[in-house]
Amino acid sequence: MVAFGKKLKERQIAEWQGYYINYKLMKKKVRIYAQQIQIGVQDRRHVLKEFSRMLDNQIEKIVLFLLEQQGLLASRLTKLGEKHEILQQHPDISQISELQEAYRVVGQDLLKLLFFVEINAIGLRKILKKFDKRFGYRFTVQYVTTRSNHPYSQLQQVFKHVGIGAVVGAMSRNLADLQYRQGSYFSIYDQPSASLKDPVIDSIKAAVDRLTHSTNFLNFLGQHALIIQEEFPTPTDDQIDDQRYHFMSLVLNLANTFLYMVNTYIIVPTADDYSLSLGAAATVCGVIIGSMAVAQVFSSVYFSAWSNKSYFRPLVFSSIVLFVGNILYALAYDLDSIVILLIGRLLCGFGSARAVNRRYISDCVPLKIRMQASAAFVSASALGMACGPALAGLLQTNFKIYALTFNEDTLPGWVMAVAWLLYLIWLWISFKEPVREADETHLPQDANSGPSPVENEAIENGLKQPLLLSSEEKQQDEDDDQEYDESEEAPEQSHRAATSIASAYRLLTPSVKVQLLIYFMLKYAMEILLSESSVITTYYFSWSTSSVAIFLACLGLTVLPVNILVGSYISNMFEDRQILLASEIMVCIGIILSFHVIIPYSVPQYVISALITFVSAEVLEGVNLSLLSRVMSSRLARGTYNGGLLSTEAGTLARVVADGTITLAGYLGENKLLNVTLLPSLLICISSIAATFLTYNSLY
Repeated sequence: MVAFGKKLKERQIAEWQGYYINYKLMKKKVRIYAQQIQIGVQDRRHVLKEFSRMLDNQIEKIVLFLLEQQGLLASRLTKLGEKHEILQQHPDISQISELQEAYRVVGQDLLKLLFFVEINAIGLRKILKKFDKRFGYRFTVQYVTTRSNHPYSQLQQVFKHVGIGAVVGAMSRNLADLQYRQGSYFSIYDQPSASLKDPVIDSIKAAVDRLTHSTNFLNFLGQHALIIQEEFPTPTDDQIDDQRYHFMSLVLNLANTFLYMVNTYIIVPTADDYSLSLGAAATVCGVIIGSMAVAQVFSSVYFSAWSNKSYFRPLVFSSIVLFVGNILYALAYDLDSIVILLIGRLLCGFGSARAVNRRYISDCVPLKIRMQASAAFVSASALGMACGPALAGLLQTNFKIYALTFNEDTLPGWVMAVAWLLYLIWLWISFKEPVREADETHLPQDANSGPSPVENEAIENGLKQPLLLSSEEKQQDEDDDQEYDESEEAPEQSHRAATSIASAYRLLTPSVKVQLLIYFMLKYAMEILLSESSVITTYYFSWSTSSVAIFLACLGLTVLPVNILVGSYISNMFEDRQILLASEIMVCIGIILSFHVIIPYSVPQYVISALITFVSAEVLEGVNLSLLSRVMSSRLARGTYNGGLLSTEAGTLARVVADGTITLAGYLGENKLLNVTLLPSLLICISSIAATFLTYNSLY
């Protein structure tokens, strides 16, 4: 890959080149302004005024060309409409087919126009981001706010797409009429649910959604999977090779995700009772629950690396390890061994194939359904989280078969062992290993084809250059259109996938680090809430295992409704960073309300505070991962050490630390457990809010 300026030029339509944003000129101006301000020959106010004028001119050029092209498309549609009227009076099958194709040709030209606007929008966002980073201003917010709210706003002309919407409507209506009108009138307005499903129309609608940043439930939910998309669009992005996609294999990946989450949370309501039955303290439940997360820290790395070569074999290995782990978990009761129990849970953690599940969606699912697959991945996780405790609540029985005990403590292990055995059989019969390309652009062809250690060091150092460059560096940058800063990774090598955890860490900018801290915080707060729920509710309210299971299941069932609300409405009304900050504050409020400062500690206080914390953390996770995917380096979009792996490691580490905190706090006594475990949550939450304020201007 090459620098953004060159990449933008490569994507330009040749005959329209004069109407694109002059990104190279604008970038040079930013460098000149920086130099002038540094030596004191220019004041900031004048720079802001002149740069705003330049942007206004560039946007006006784009908008006037856009309106001209819309007029040409409208004229072509008018002529096609006249032919359509004639065909309605004198139907002719061959002419109807020709007219349908003519409408689709107009649609393809409209799609080209939308990509023209989208590339310009990306260029505008890039140059605004570069300007803010160079000078430390909040210029973007000021510029966009003043221009978008003006009655003669040209930005509104670009981003609201009233004219384009009318063109899309005209094509949809006429294509639907030609396709479905068999002697009876059909209208997209009368039957919107049966709107025309045409590839060209679908592509146009997707492009408009990207431009207007509109979101829906599936998009918002899919963001939780952190499957990073390429930023630069092309009109052929939807022409995906479907040979690697197999529906049943996708279903098996989603089933693996669901079962793993059930396996994780099915023991939460009974872990304290199990530890007591083996002669340990109730708070050892933190170690029992957290041991699975400890193993997952390591398993995520080797499963991610393994998925570079195969998807089937790691899934088989995962199922076998989980089967054995659950058998050991169940046998620990009769063997009266806490060690066997912990080994069983560790094996369950080593069987975590979530990295494989995520990579399969990213690499093998066509772009047109990838967001739906991502949403299904997150939904399967949420459903498993709710079903785990609910299933534990149903396993309230006690009997023996020979020397084996089946009770509320051991049945989760036996049930999950049977589930993984059945899954393994289904996997073996139905999974299809996807075809792998011989030379993938993001992987070296052989062990010697990658950059040398010296080159790697140079690449990484390229991302750490200061914002104000020396005169010689500026001249070099001006000549080759390559700039080594946080917003652009120009050299070709800098777009290779990270080759180690260390190289991935060096790619983390302050904004990315803050987003990972927020992810750590929300996972820590949720784990504290869920893992200690059985101990806390038993101590304060004398809840039974069934009551704890119902409570946890109800919390899990809030995930999808909350995401529907946020994805369909709230995310279209506010910026992601605004929702991010508000959610962090709400998590903080939920944690504060959870403290035991009033005697007696009441059920309403606990339930309300838990609900506020859990729901706010769920909202926070969606916008956090959405922002993380936007501020993260493109080098972390693929490969073994990708952004999904980093977020998984951050979340898993949070769970390990949280469960360890519960066990350590247990030594102080159950009466102090609640406040002692909540205090770190509060401190981490306050730290994340402060860090968000410090990087707020870079979160767009």
